[in-house]
Amino acid sequence: MSGTTTAAAALRRRAAGAGANRWVVLVVLCVSLLLVALDATVLHVAVPAVTEDLKPGAIQLLWIVDVYPLVCASLLILFGTLGDRVGRRRVLLLGYGLFGVASGVAALADTAQVLILARALLGVGGAMIMPATLSILRQVFPDRRERALAIGIWSAVAAVGAAVGPLLGGFLLEHFWWGSVFLVNIPLMLVSLPVGRMLLPESKGAAKGPWDVVGALTAAAGLFALVLGVKQLGAGELDAFTAIPLAVGAVLLVVFVRRQRRLTHPLVDLRMFARPAFSTSVGCIVLAMLALVGLELIAAQYLQLVLDLSPLETGLRLLPLTIAAMAAGLAGARLLRRFGPRRMVSAGFCLTAVAVLLLTAMGDADNTGLLLVGFVLLGFGLETTLFGAYESMLSEAPPEQAGGAAAIGETSYQLGAGIGIALLGSVMNAAYTPGLSGVPGVPAAASKSAGHSLGEAYEVAGHLGGPAGVALRRAAQDSFVHGLHVTLLVSAGLLVLGAVMALRLPRAMQCGESPTAVELPSPREVAESRVSV
Repeated sequence: MSGTTTAAAALRRRAAGAGANRWVVLVVLCVSLLLVALDATVLHVAVPAVTEDLKPGAIQLLWIVDVYPLVCASLLILFGTLGDRVGRRRVLLLGYGLFGVASGVAALADTAQVLILARALLGVGGAMIMPATLSILRQVFPDRRERALAIGIWSAVAAVGAAVGPLLGGFLLEHFWWGSVFLVNIPLMLVSLPVGRMLLPESKGAAKGPWDVVGALTAAAGLFALVLGVKQLGAGELDAFTAIPLAVGAVLLVVFVRRQRRLTHPLVDLRMFARPAFSTSVGCIVLAMLALVGLELIAAQYLQLVLDLSPLETGLRLLPLTIAAMAAGLAGARLLRRFGPRRMVSAGFCLTAVAVLLLTAMGDADNTGLLLVGFVLLGFGLETTLFGAYESMLSEAPPEQAGGAAAIGETSYQLGAGIGIALLGSVMNAAYTPGLSGVPGVPAAASKSAGHSLGEAYEVAGHLGGPAGVALRRAAQDSFVHGLHVTLLVSAGLLVLGAVMALRLPRAMQCGESPTAVELPSPREVAESRVSV
């Protein structure tokens, strides 16, 4: 009996992988993810060089930085569900090609408009690649134990890409011009495209009924407007240019949801959200990112502006967070098997909350040991939470909806990050600004300008000079540290809420696989998957 079960499992793995070694497939998928994660952060250090060379206006510079995540987040559902219909491998390979072409255009851009267009095309390519990697991973690892290990490696690679991006960008800028941060993508894509075409298996869902083009475009427009409004809100913009995108995005997403409920063959099967494990996992992803992304940005400002560390020193201080996140990703499969999704995700939230509370001891003076312990706990706890939530969400989704489920997870990640920046940024500003009113010798106009940010407060203090400048600089530092403490407490409260939410997840990791989870391809289908794009 056990031999029959083992043989059946092996047959399912061969069917899913269409003859390719599933661990080789994982390597190819991780390279894809690494490129997208790198491109999300590699431009950050190149912004000053881009500004000096292309002379973009303030609005153009904002679009150069933000258009990539905006476009990527808005198109995840469109391309995730399209991959379920026309083939996930096909969409992934097209994403490779577009990503490579857009990287070349960005590297050689001679105007801000061309760079914005290239960054938008990179966002389209990223939206084609991201959900495809997770959905193919779901297909080639039908056994949940192996899939958990694969997702752990996948998430560790994501952490590496996000951390290496600024370091790689800084290295390239020291030796080459700013366009080199984009050119690095091209040789990797030139390798990934033929290797992926040769090794990656094709897979698709059960294509019942026509693809809902109207629904896909509605979701894309709604998410674009919503994410745009959230980003503007995070920048402190509370005018019509913030309210209108938020309202339009909310209306379009309501229309999208109502349309999906009416259709016989919807683009996204919203019945997945009726499953507690799926809906809870999505909520945990949003809450984890909401609690921590804005906090990471504030922490980077603290290290550079309060402790006066260089960008390189700041990156090195944050490196333990990334290393701990990698360790959590690699250990995630074993932890999930031992403790189950409920205890793992809830414990991850609690550990992260402890780290956040520990960091409230940060003050004006540098405390290397405190930051080291706090960032290690923060990285391990956050990655444990996200790993358990992603694995539970992907395992709970039907295999034919893998692309849509992966897109929902990535969209939740992006929305949580955007809302977190807006929410925690507002908390920070509310706690920081009052401390700058009534500083002796500082005019009201100068105090108002200093209340916008700590960096601006330093500039105003420099212009004032003398005792008034010194007093303003000191007051700004004290107010920033106070605001950081308040923000940390709010973040800890959100993390505790996440720990409570995670109690709805299953107690144990169910490793059984439905016999119909992976359809056995015919020899002809296997051959066709090798030659079709």
